[in-house]
Amino acid sequence: MPAARAPAAPVHRHSVRAQVLELLRTALVSGELAPGEVYSAPVLGERLGVSATPVREAMQRLAVEGAVEVVPNRGFRVVRRTARELAELAEVRALIEVPVMLRLARTVPAARWDALRPLAEATAGAAARGDRAHYAETDRAFHRAVLALDGNEQLVAVAEDLHRRSQWPLVSGPAPRQADLLADAAEHTALLDALAAQDFTVVQALVREHFTGAQT
Repeated sequence: MPAARAPAAPVHRHSVRAQVLELLRTALVSGELAPGEVYSAPVLGERLGVSATPVREAMQRLAVEGAVEVVPNRGFRVVRRTARELAELAEVRALIEVPVMLRLARTVPAARWDALRPLAEATAGAAARGDRAHYAETDRAFHRAVLALDGNEQLVAVAEDLHRRSQWPLVSGPAPRQADLLADAAEHTALLDALAAQDFTVVQALVREHFTGAQT
C-alpha cells in the first residue's frame, strides 16, 4: 500500500470529525487520495495528527457518499468510477435541475439572480488559480444557492449529493485542465444572465452542457 498523503492543515480539537471529513474530501478532489488505492484509518490519522476514530468515521461517511468502499481488515479503497457512471450522474442531475431552473426563471426577479453573481465570480477565481479543490467547493455553493431559491430543502440535499458524487476524480485519465475549469465557471455567469432574461431555451441548453462538460 503506498504511503498516504494528506493535507498538512492543522486539525483543531473542537470539531475534529468535521475537519477530518473536509480534509479528506479535499484530498479526494485534488487526487492526493488515488483511485484504486487502499488507505488505513491509523495511517491517515497519524498524518493528520488525530486518532484513527475520527478518520474511520469520516471514511464511513465518504463510503455512504460513494467515494470509497470498505476493505475488511485493511481500510478503505478509493472507488474507481467509470465514464458511464459519470454520464448517468450527469443525466440524473439534469433531470432534477433543468425543470427547477426553468421554473425559477419564470418566477424569480432579475435582482435575485444578480445577488448570486459573487458566487459565480468565486468559481471563476478558483478556476483562474487552477485550484481544483476550491473550485469543487464553490461550484457546489453556486448550484446550492440557485436551487435553494425553489424552497425545497429535500431537493437541494439530493442535488448536492449527486453533485458531490460527480466531482470525485474517480475515472482514470488526466485531471481536468485549467481551461476546462475556466469554461465551466464562465457557464455560471452565462446561466445567471439567461435566468435573469427568462431565456428558457438558453437556460436548458446551458444546464445540460454544464453537466456534460463536468464529466471531461
